[in-house]
Amino acid sequence: MCLGIPAKITKIEGSKAEGEIGGLKREVDLSIIEGVKIGDYVILHAGFAIEKLDEKEAEETLQLLREISESMGE
Repeated sequence: MCLGIPAKITKIEGSKAEGEIGGLKREVDLSIIEGVKIGDYVILHAGFAIEKLDEKEAEETLQLLREISESMGE
């Protein structure tokens, strides 16, 4: 199963960026999509940003992932 997770972009240097997911920093490759700015949310999959999404949708998805994690006891 493949899963893309929303990440908030906190730093951009060329086509590379830093994204935050639940307080963890991840390297993000921005070469697939254009127009990403600091503060934007993207779907991060295998290190690549594959889609931009709005903050509301990102927060709803992150909340759902937290609930799934909690129900699994993690």
